[in-house]
Amino acid sequence: MIADTQDILQKRERTEKVLTSVVNLPVIPKVMFETIKLLDNKYTTAGELNKVISKDQALLTKILTIANSPLYGLQRKVTTIEYAILVLGYRELKNIISALSVAEAFRNKTDKYLNSKEFMLHSYLTGTACKKLASDIGFNNSGEAFIAGFLHDIGISIIHRYLHSSFINVTELVESKGMTFRDAELDVLGMTHEQVGFFLLDRWNFPREISDPILSHHAPDATSSSPVLSAVVNLADYITNRLKLTSAPWDNDVTLSPFSMQKFNLERELDVERFIDGYKDIFWNQIEFVRFLN
Repeated sequence: MIADTQDILQKRERTEKVLTSVVNLPVIPKVMFETIKLLDNKYTTAGELNKVISKDQALLTKILTIANSPLYGLQRKVTTIEYAILVLGYRELKNIISALSVAEAFRNKTDKYLNSKEFMLHSYLTGTACKKLASDIGFNNSGEAFIAGFLHDIGISIIHRYLHSSFINVTELVESKGMTFRDAELDVLGMTHEQVGFFLLDRWNFPREISDPILSHHAPDATSSSPVLSAVVNLADYITNRLKLTSAPWDNDVTLSPFSMQKFNLERELDVERFIDGYKDIFWNQIEFVRFLN
């Protein structure tokens, strides 16, 4: 049984104290930080960006892999940063690197409670799926869809890294009591992983059109500041779990909200099945494409 309201509030206060101490940690890798600063300057040249990004071959590989992945939808293969800038633009490139930098900042080693590689695969897949779904319905900010999808479960990684004993307690409650992951999070932390992710991204001054869908991706509705993007993330997350593309035990109970169904004109369960079936092949191609990224 979930703790009472007063108990949850007290636990939330303790959790937020820990999270507040995390906010100012210098956790973003240097090359990523330098790259984001360069992308904020409209006078930065492609050569300058290439020089900085090339210092980190792992980052370069991830950028090019994401840009070339099937769900990202580019028509020609991207083989260099210069060409990535040409076809993606500075804003889109910044979205990719911002998402990668946050994910890298909160990455933790794999243990029996969380498989880091599977977590990253789920993040990559959901991010690129969000971009594809957003593009397909004519949503103008498909780049924001990528970053919101990529970071939708960042709260899981944060809890695992900075509140590790609590993460263990949550996992044990799920396994021993049969609780849902989010109910167990409330019981232990007074917050769910989407609230944890929002808490930190908001304090890192991420735009609300990105942080709000992260907060509401399990239950999007019209009250969100980014209702369409929240529905996109909810649907992408639902599809990845429905097709069992990655192991994401914290999302085993994820549901497709009525609001998301409405936004994608899905009136019945049969409509949902047909919709997912139409994306099945490209999703499986996508997971094979990004599987080696970690």
